[in-house]
Amino acid sequence: MQEIISASGISKKFEAAQALKDISFEVNESEIFGFIGPDGAGKTTLFRIITTLLLPDEGEIKVLGLDAIKGFLELRKNIGYMPGRFSLYQDLTVEENLNFYATVFGTTVKENYDLISDIYSHIEPFRKRIAGKLSGGMKQKLALSCALIHKPKLLVLDEPTTGVDAVSRSEFWDMLKKLKQHNITILVSTPYLDEAMRCNRVALIQNGKILSIDNPQKIREGFSRKLFSAKAPEKHKLINALREYPGTLSAYPFGDSVHITFHNDEFDDSLYEHLKKVGIEKTTITESEASIEDRFLELMKKGTTG
Repeated sequence: MQEIISASGISKKFEAAQALKDISFEVNESEIFGFIGPDGAGKTTLFRIITTLLLPDEGEIKVLGLDAIKGFLELRKNIGYMPGRFSLYQDLTVEENLNFYATVFGTTVKENYDLISDIYSHIEPFRKRIAGKLSGGMKQKLALSCALIHKPKLLVLDEPTTGVDAVSRSEFWDMLKKLKQHNITILVSTPYLDEAMRCNRVALIQNGKILSIDNPQKIREGFSRKLFSAKAPEKHKLINALREYPGTLSAYPFGDSVHITFHNDEFDDSLYEHLKKVGIEKTTITESEASIEDRFLELMKKGTTG
């Protein structure tokens, strides 16, 4: 299988801030590869290096078989990039933006319309609308259409679903899945851990370091302890009480419940007695399957404790 990206020992520093530290990974052809992590984890810095907009301080990176530094002119013709902030021309219409980007890359909308038709059809009825007047979801679709109009071999998307509603997020990922039919490799970053499950492989990144790389299911299966889920009418009070219980290793909110691990991977009736003493009744505690978020938090904790 052809490697589309091969990075080894990539580091980047901005004055005193270490944005990336010894980053190594590979992305294969036609893969949807996700970088999952919170704001400030280093995702945007890494993507700017991949798209030839920044130079690394250390390490080597090849993209589409070319050195990302020496071959930057050729690479820019074959990469589609959608930055985190909407960066199209706000005072141009939808149609004018798309035509402009097609012209920049020496093509036409007609020539590659089949590639963007599933995406662009959602906003084509509004093609005369000024881009600055579009909703978040429509801006997202226009930006993706512009990033694809020159039929790139690699599509790089930096937090493309941030700030859009849940329905638009789901639609967007359905569109990305369809793009695989055109042999386009997709590199995407997101702070939403649930979106990791839509990728073929993911890299969990925090503080400029990669914590783990694997397919999402295997990352989940890497959770090292028994996990329990607790529910009670007053969740905030429940979290504090669980954290005060001597046998608790970790307790953190997860949806409408609290996820807990225990030092001995088990608990006994003394936990219920403890909860009753602090006024928490009707608590249900059941064993639960770990999510990718649970594994991410576990890896983060190991990273900060050595």
